Amino acid sequence: MKPNIYKELFNAFKVPLLMVGGLWLIQLWVEMFGINVREYALVPRRVYGLWGIVTSPLFHSDWGHIFNNSFPLFVTGSMMYYFYRKSALPSIIIIHLMTGLAVWLFGHHGYHIGASGVAYGMVSFIFFSGLFRREVEAIILALIVIILYSGMIVGIFPDEPGISWESHLFGALMGLLTAILFLGVDKPFREKKKYNEGVPEYFFPRDVFEKTKSERAEERRLQQLMAQQARMEEYMRRQQKKDIDIN
Repeated sequence: MKPNIYKELFNAFKVPLLMVGGLWLIQLWVEMFGINVREYALVPRRVYGLWGIVTSPLFHSDWGHIFNNSFPLFVTGSMMYYFYRKSALPSIIIIHLMTGLAVWLFGHHGYHIGASGVAYGMVSFIFFSGLFRREVEAIILALIVIILYSGMIVGIFPDEPGISWESHLFGALMGLLTAILFLGVDKPFREKKKYNEGVPEYFFPRDVFEKTKSERAEERRLQQLMAQQARMEEYMRRQQKKDIDIN
């Protein structure tokens, strides 16, 4: 791997790592000082719950809650910062704020906390970006995300009490929205060199599968005859030079 690739990987991991690390520091602060996380929760259609649009993804109910959200946040965040560098930060901000606003408007009454809605949005962004861009690499990336997080699909349905399924649902919808908004802003993989910028190297000749066995044999026979003729001409030149030197 080239040094610049190491730098790109470091830059891709840096922001998601800081993001997840910040969440763990907040959770440590909550546990050490007994902070009431309800004060920072999002409460739908309540004025005092409005600021939870910003703060609710930063707080979690316990260590298990934050642990479940940390891995998808880090993995999908790294993917976004590496493959969708220009779109990553504005997409995450939009997903964060718009998911919170949608939950405040339409969610069930209660205290909503946790970054799972943002995680759903990031997974959704990568998946739909792959579908919309129609590039092989982007589609493969989308399939990898679906394989890793296929179990998250159940979370968008109201199947378990005490779970903010609205955050999951609206997070996924905001991921779809941002994939549309930032379509074409950047490509998921680095630009490849144009075909005419250099002579490509191939393991096999480009026409190896286009010729029949007899045609390839005839080509080898002609190459051998040409090589023999070249050796004979070289021999004759040397003899002629020898005769001239003697005389």
